[in-house]
Amino acid sequence: MSRIQAKCKVCRRYGEKMFMKGERCMGPKCASLRRGTRPGMHGKRPKRNVSEFGTQLMEKQKMRYTYGLTDTALEKVFTEAQQKAGKTGEVLMQILERRLDNVVYRAGFTVSRGIARHIVSHGHVLVNGRRVNIPSYRVRKGDVISIRPQSLAGQGFEGLANALKKYNPPAWISLDPEACAATVNDLPKEEGVGRNLRLVVEFYSK
Repeated sequence: MSRIQAKCKVCRRYGEKMFMKGERCMGPKCASLRRGTRPGMHGKRPKRNVSEFGTQLMEKQKMRYTYGLTDTALEKVFTEAQQKAGKTGEVLMQILERRLDNVVYRAGFTVSRGIARHIVSHGHVLVNGRRVNIPSYRVRKGDVISIRPQSLAGQGFEGLANALKKYNPPAWISLDPEACAATVNDLPKEEGVGRNLRLVVEFYSK
């Protein structure tokens, strides 16, 4: 099974797009649109009633796949969020949203978090002018994230500046399309995440 098929099956399993394949998810090749059923031989059967625990587990899995984390990594982040002041769900969301690979994606530099993780790992991204190749690096308010000038001249970033002019980032990020740079102006807001944080907190709190 190809990686594309595996990721498309995840979206079909949970009945919603998690945009793990970027442009493919937004086009007619999206498996959720073409097939619209759960994967497997029983995919066309009506869904059974899901228990409270099952609903919580499903939401946790959606969050894990959305950010491209392992179960261990997500549980570690949740434990950290529990130990900080504030609402655990909100703190959890802010930690995940402030990952460098996520900010690169949110800023419109890539069409998926997977691609963002790839370009960060390969050293194409700068934070405050310094190269950072750790996808889980946590940005702070005031940080400027940009694409290396040398990388912009290479393959894969053609037309990025023009694409950014048409892109509207989340309210906590501001863009400079000409410089292919983004500034973190504030902490992320829960409204733009699209996940039920309460269910995730309840899952881990049991």
